[in-house]
Amino acid sequence: MQTTIIRDFDHWRSAARGCIAAGIPPSHVRMFDDTGQQSLFAESEGLPAAPADSGPFRVPPRFLSLAECLSCHRSADRWNLLYRTLWRIVNEHPKLLQLETDADVLQLTRMEKQIRRDTHKMKAFVRFRRVENGGVEHFIAWHEPDHRIVRRVAPFFSRRFASMNWTILTPDESVSWDQQQLTYGPGLSKSDAPQSDQLEDLWRTYYANIFNPARVKVKMMKSEMPVRFWKNLPEAEIIDELLASAPQRVEQMIAKHEGFAETAADLITSRLQPPLTLPELQQLAQECTACSLHCNATQTVFGHGPADAEIVILGEQPGDQEDLTGVPFTGPAGELLREAATATGLNLAECYITNVVKHFKFRLIEDPKDGPEPRGQRRLHQKPDAREIRACRPWFEAEFSCLARARVLICLGSTALAAVAGPGQRLQEQRGRIFSTAACEKTIATWHPSAILRTPESLLRQQRMEQFCGDLRTAASLTNR
Repeated sequence: MQTTIIRDFDHWRSAARGCIAAGIPPSHVRMFDDTGQQSLFAESEGLPAAPADSGPFRVPPRFLSLAECLSCHRSADRWNLLYRTLWRIVNEHPKLLQLETDADVLQLTRMEKQIRRDTHKMKAFVRFRRVENGGVEHFIAWHEPDHRIVRRVAPFFSRRFASMNWTILTPDESVSWDQQQLTYGPGLSKSDAPQSDQLEDLWRTYYANIFNPARVKVKMMKSEMPVRFWKNLPEAEIIDELLASAPQRVEQMIAKHEGFAETAADLITSRLQPPLTLPELQQLAQECTACSLHCNATQTVFGHGPADAEIVILGEQPGDQEDLTGVPFTGPAGELLREAATATGLNLAECYITNVVKHFKFRLIEDPKDGPEPRGQRRLHQKPDAREIRACRPWFEAEFSCLARARVLICLGSTALAAVAGPGQRLQEQRGRIFSTAACEKTIATWHPSAILRTPESLLRQQRMEQFCGDLRTAASLTNR
């Protein structure tokens, strides 16, 4: 067994190249993190350097991106996981990263998500406090990230606050910016950071003004702003007060017709009175102008199915064929859905089928087909953005409220999953799981049929189709429990 202590990503890359060139399998290598806490029995023996005459080998750019990202992770085994994956890519399966259900690939993507989420939280929750020394203004912040991401995030702050002198302190490492260069230092404690300043009053005022009580979902708020960060956020001091006053504030907003103008909720609340019905909603949806998608689409494509449906199927948006027919899932994706439903015994006629976004979003491209007719243009699907999804989501919420017997919600694809479970959810991790959302206690996410159709590799496409059928079979079984 050969062992070494890895200092950083560049050191690991050099060591991994040497091991691959020397033909050393993962079972004969142990790479330890440079934390100073290794066992005495893990003394470094050193790893071979790549021979001068060794031939080059290629790995997907995706792997290098993963490896660099995971170098920030706290997992002590990350270097070994990366080397094992590299060995398998080079020697066993060049397209390993496309097998999303592989145990190593799944672990890599899970760890990558943790790093990206931690990076996002640091960008969102660092709060600077102003100090002055000898007439020179300096801003200092304290943050406690889950992983060692200071060097990953520091360039963002140098761009965002280029004209400020600032320092960010964390338990692992500190970084300072003097308006010219970044300087890194050792980790420090919270007591080394200033405790308060006048900027905190500005943060509290700003947060109180952007707080919308009509959109309050405490569980979602705690997901996006975890409670453990609250002690370092000045605005957190007023959250309890804002939540307590939310019901009264909502009543005032409704009375003043305030806060709903940018979503479909404006149309629903102003024109219909509870209890709502599907025919009423469908007719009213034809008038929706909550976002710009209605300008180019042929028509609003509303949900379709019986009002007593127990299973609701939620997709992303109508496609080209659906835009013309006015019925969801009548194009190629619908054909695949019907094929899978037939194979699994799911009766689509008993399901309510709809989309998060009700208008077709597309861009025009030149049709490359040659033929006797002159070339024309065709409409190419485009993914709806967060504004369009947010504007249209009240239609689905209203639809679901009309389905009194709905017990199971099937989310087809990442857009549908994010719309009901929050933007932090990844389809690769949630697929096939039964979990609870604000919309439905029994929610299950699976591949969108279009994603299966677009998968170029036949093996992966077959794998996804089998998973898709299995997820539909699971969803159907839930109505019997």
